[in-house]
Amino acid sequence: MLGGLGAPELIVIALIALLLFGAGRIADIGKGLGQGIKNFKQGLKEVDAEEDDDEVVEAKAKKGDKPKAEKAEKAKKEAAAEEA
Repeated sequence: MLGGLGAPELIVIALIALLLFGAGRIADIGKGLGQGIKNFKQGLKEVDAEEDDDEVVEAKAKKGDKPKAEKAEKAKKEAAAEEA
């Protein structure tokens, strides 16, 4: 795709972009691009962490262990039944 573009062509393209947008605008574009990549990577890490948590819950459910939230809910129901 970029096989026909060498260093001189890329320099000319960079100079034209500099003239069109100015140095400040190009810096803002680079900053925005960097932040976008950072947010994307952070989102991927969060999704991976959630998937890992789901796998742990599923593994515990297969073993017969119930997650703490389910145990707490069951204890509340038992306490309410005893009071009635």
